[in-house]
Amino acid sequence: MSAEDEMPNETHNLFETMATTRSMRRLKPDPVPDELIRKILKAGVSAPSGGNMQRWRFLVIKDPQVKQTIGNYYQRAWNEVVAPRYRAGEPAPGTSRERFVRMLDAAQYLADHIHEAPVWIIPCLEGASPSRTSGSSIYPAVQNMLLAARALGLGATLTTLYLNFEKEVEAALGLPPDVHTYALLPIGYPMGRFGPVRRVPLTDVVYEDRWGQPLSD
Repeated sequence: MSAEDEMPNETHNLFETMATTRSMRRLKPDPVPDELIRKILKAGVSAPSGGNMQRWRFLVIKDPQVKQTIGNYYQRAWNEVVAPRYRAGEPAPGTSRERFVRMLDAAQYLADHIHEAPVWIIPCLEGASPSRTSGSSIYPAVQNMLLAARALGLGATLTTLYLNFEKEVEAALGLPPDVHTYALLPIGYPMGRFGPVRRVPLTDVVYEDRWGQPLSD
């Protein structure tokens, strides 16, 4: 028997997992077993990084005081900066007003209760200022972790709202000067149901060969 034959087939639901990985912003405070968090982290470090340098570092936050301190900054960012902009705007393409309002309500819930999520994972990178180039070495790991959480029946979402208070948050985390955060992933058992995700048709967002050229059938 080959090594490939001995490997368990755990990828047969990959496309279903991707199609049902919604941003889950309403999370129960119930504890999450450490072994599940380790599985999520292992999925993260299985991702590629630039030059395979793996300069990522992951903070696992369970301390209520740390979560409360950062949660206060997060709530301020939502209430003072982000929520007014969203509530004054229009729904995203392909989204009804009703679904848009539900999304805003869920985002408000997260802002008010993010500190209650039992576990946070905060992905960081060493030795680089945050940029699109450096982000390409950490966000594949983030997506792997989101998919892993979904596969394990856990809710999660990627949020960066706290970056409105980046220096204060990084100080609360005790980060050295050459390490920066790139996201915050609150993780817990979801109050709602998973997917399916709703997206605009490919024909609205995909071009072929040059900008504005419709994708051929």
